[in-house]
Amino acid sequence: MVELEDRYTITSNRESGFGRYDVLMEPKNCGNDAYIFEFKVFDPEEEKTLADTVRKALEQIEEKKYDTWLLQKEISRERIKKYGFSFQGKKILIG
Repeated sequence: MVELEDRYTITSNRESGFGRYDVLMEPKNCGNDAYIFEFKVFDPEEEKTLADTVRKALEQIEEKKYDTWLLQKEISRERIKKYGFSFQGKKILIG
């Protein structure tokens, strides 16, 4: 098991920018990267592939400015990593 609580403050479903991110990992040490995760379930009525769902998740991170909190904490954009997760049953794609 990986212990992250020594290196990160992990929060979920909190306001940042114009919405609520799914999971945010804020580094406790200024040398570590920050992470924003957005999770989406594949909707065949809206997307053709899991990759489309990942793109939608990444677009949401950008459009809703989920990095606002981290930028206010003076974490540089280069150190903020953004990931979209798409799910369809037991299939998952991360981008």
